[in-house]
Parts: sequence; structure tokens; C-alpha cells
Amino acid sequence: MMEKTKVVILGAGYAGLMALRQLQKRGDASFLEITLVDRNPYHYEATDLHEVAAGALDADRITYPIDHVVDDKMTYFVEDTVTKIDKQARRVELANHDALSYDYLIVGLGFESEDFGIPGVQENALAMDSVESAQRIYQHIEDEMHAYREDNDPRHLHIVVAGAGFTGVELLGALSEQRDKYAEIAGAAPNQIQIMAVDGAQRPLSVFSEKLVNYGIDVLRGRGAVIESGKGIDSVEPGVLKYSDRQTGVPGEVVAGTIIWTTGVRGSHVMADSGYTGKRNSNSVNRYLQDPEDSHVYLVGDVAAAIDPESEQLLPTTAQLALVMGEIAAKNVIADITDYELTEFSYKSLGTVCSIGNTSAIGVVGTDHEVKGYPASMLKKVIMNKSLMETGGMKEVLSKGRFDLYH
Repeated sequence: MMEKTKVVILGAGYAGLMALRQLQKRGDASFLEITLVDRNPYHYEATDLHEVAAGALDADRITYPIDHVVDDKMTYFVEDTVTKIDKQARRVELANHDALSYDYLIVGLGFESEDFGIPGVQENALAMDSVESAQRIYQHIEDEMHAYREDNDPRHLHIVVAGAGFTGVELLGALSEQRDKYAEIAGAAPNQIQIMAVDGAQRPLSVFSEKLVNYGIDVLRGRGAVIESGKGIDSVEPGVLKYSDRQTGVPGEVVAGTIIWTTGVRGSHVMADSGYTGKRNSNSVNRYLQDPEDSHVYLVGDVAAAIDPESEQLLPTTAQLALVMGEIAAKNVIADITDYELTEFSYKSLGTVCSIGNTSAIGVVGTDHEVKGYPASMLKKVIMNKSLMETGGMKEVLSKGRFDLYH
């Protein structure tokens, strides 16, 4: 009996689950044994974390059990935390299980919040990099609103988001739509709820045109949310975010009961713990998405620094990109096992959409077609459903999909 090829996938995010589905589709239990490892028993839509953090959605609306997509005839799922990759021994060390040996490894360990070494962030700001952390944020906001009923200290009503990139702006949009809800919990007027983002860039979301960004800012302002641009964050103290104006150097501060950190992310720390040296735990890959030092290891998603072959620029990590990487990595594992030609990595963005709440968004379809407002919001939900289809299949789309396109 021929010995089966062991493929281990680390992480059940967008890239990891896409790789799993492709391996199960293209492979066969007669020659392939797959092990999927994730610290959670569920997959979550990372692009929707901001809605859980704002209290707009319950966590179960953006999650589904990993078991739903595991073909148990050829795949084992291990719920555990990865602690180290030993490439020399070709094994993966886990916190609570025996080490796993592999013939091929697909590493999609995902992201962590990046504090850039700014003092006080770890202790005094709330990260948003998991379902649990998003739930903690909303619980904290609720607690602050209840605290206002006790002492009428206005700082309980102040929410500040550190960072106005995609994640920060989407969170700001979701928070602003929940302002009336927060006010009701606090027993305050909606205009007493202050929602703000602070960011070092002179203009947020520079990937979009000034016209689109201004539209988004106007929508946010209409809901009582503002973005303070050009303010480099210096430190976070209990209930206080301190910054300096990037042009004048004049210091300032924002007092808030809730400080949420969304300035950026880095790849999993397991990469550094395993000897990888890529900046912010994002590591170079070759044209097949392989580790340049080991063709049996594929790096995908947030732990991979992929270069666009056409522009020769580093591609920003997105769910759309992660899905493509997961598919190509799986194709290449099967191709290598069966002695077929490998597929070179290529990527063409279908567009970019940033939500500003549940009913409005800004975006670009293809390379230059701009959309905004309800049409952009509808497109965002279509993209979400497409992602669900690719990772979870029709069952998950019907269960968790967004079909309220006009609300």
C-alpha cells in the first residue's frame, strides 16, 4: 500500500480554508492525508470584525464551524495553537498535542495587531484582531455607557479609534451607526456620544480619490463621527491618547473611555519564533508562493509578502488576495505530488470597497470605476457572500450571507 502524502495547513482563515477546499476537491484520500490546525473550532470573516466590535452583529453571524467544511475521509482537524515550525525536521509543534510531521506545509497563520512599539498600547488600548477581541470591545463600550449612568462622567461617552485605514474607517462607520443605541444604554442624548478616529496620514484612505474620501468623511460627519488626520500617535495612557501634529509638532490629546487600536497588523508571531525574519512577520515567497529556502513550504495570507509580477510592488494583504493565494498553493501542492507543472502566482484585484456602516460605502470596481453610497454598500455585501461561498460553500452562504442589500 502506497504511503500517503501528508499535507498540513496552519490556520483556518481565508487562505487556509481555500487551500483546504481546493486540496479536498483536487486530491484523493487514496494518496493524500490533510491535517488542518486552528486555535478556534470556527472560521470567522475577519473583514466583518468591526461590526461585532460596534455591536451591529452578533459573533455567530460572522462565524461557522470548521467541521462544516472538513471532509473527514481525508482531512483531520486539530483545534490547537501552533507554537513553532521546525522546517529542518519537517514538523509543527503545538501547545496541547503531539508535534505533526508533514511532507508539505501551507502556512496561513493570519494576523495580529501591530503596536509599532508605541508606549501604553498593550496596556491601555483595545486590539481588534479576533472574534474574542471584537466582543471585548463591544462589552467595554456597553460597560462605559452603563458607567455614565452612575457618575455622569462624559469621558465614558467618548470613543476613539486609533488609525483611519480601512479597518479604522469601517469601524468608525459601524460605531457611528450605533450611536443612538449607545445613547439609549447611557441615558444620554445621541449628540453626547463622541466618536473619533486619529491617524497620522494627512488624508485617510489614500488608495481612493479625494472625491470618494470626501464623500465618506461627509457621511461619517453626518452621523457625528470625525477623523483627525495628520496626528502621529505618541502614547496611550489610561483613558488618554496622546499625539503630535505631523506638520507643526504641536502635542495634543484625546480623553476617552474607549480607545480602540486599528493602526495596522503584522503576521503571526509564530513566524519569528520559527526563525523567519520578514518585516512584521511577513515573509518573502517565490513565484509559486513557496518559501524560497524550502519548496515544500507555502506561505499564504498575512504571513506572506507577495510581489505583484506586473507592478513589482508589494501587494497589500486582503481577503481577496488571501483566497487567491490559498487556491494557488493548493494547486501547486497537488501538482508537485502528481508531477505536473506548478502554477505561477498572479493576481488581479476585482476592486476595493470600504464600508461606512451597513448602508453606505465607497469603492472602486476593477481599476477605475468609482462607486459610493448604496450601490457600493450592495457591492460590499456581494463580495462578502462570494467570500463565504469560496471558503464555506452554499450552506454557509444561505446561513450567514448578507441578503439585506438595501438595509
